[in-house]
Amino acid sequence: MFHSLIRRQLRRPAEADAAAFDSTTVSLSLAVPRPPERRTDNRLLPTLRVAKLDSPVGEQLIRIRNMSAGGLMADCTRCPPVGTEVKVEFNNQKIPASVVWIREGLIGLKFDQSLDLGELLAGRKPRHGFRPRPPRLEVGCSATVKIGKLYYKVDVHDMSLGGMKVGPIDDYCIGAKVVVVVESLRPIKGEVRWYSDRRAGIVFERELSFEELAEWVGKRLELASLKASYRP
Repeated sequence: MFHSLIRRQLRRPAEADAAAFDSTTVSLSLAVPRPPERRTDNRLLPTLRVAKLDSPVGEQLIRIRNMSAGGLMADCTRCPPVGTEVKVEFNNQKIPASVVWIREGLIGLKFDQSLDLGELLAGRKPRHGFRPRPPRLEVGCSATVKIGKLYYKVDVHDMSLGGMKVGPIDDYCIGAKVVVVVESLRPIKGEVRWYSDRRAGIVFERELSFEELAEWVGKRLELASLKASYRP
């Protein structure tokens, strides 16, 4: 049985402020975590996990600071308005929720139904039996994949911090080392791990940082919003 409060604290590197800690708080309470007090904002560091937020403004990654059985508080690049109905994806589970507060890049979400945090934290498979995987965003952009001396112009179907699915591409590429260039992102080294129906899964040699991918997705959402506003 889980305690009513689970707290993990890790000391920051020696060169950083020794008084500050990297902490994760998970509560079995049904209350939605509230925004941090201003006097402690600089001492709260996001650590728990990355999830996907699906809302009317588009898909994006959020980084969870605090979570309870009833809701969560997270870093959010482009926050939907208060009252917006959204879905949060953990390990292939899409959880309906609604926005209850937003403040300075933070968002508070209330789950439609309370979560089984014991199952979530223990990392067990859901009863329906599908395998957990990192949250993936359907980005719908183009990229260039370099394999040896060949270059492929491909569509990116989805992307996570650790990899992407692209196509069309040839089957001989399985196991090949590649360099992927996506618009507005640095060149990414990786390896092709699977191939099916002219699509390939690429695992990155070094994961993208949350800040890097979140900023990139945020800019794409902002650009899409501007384009939509200028349509006749």
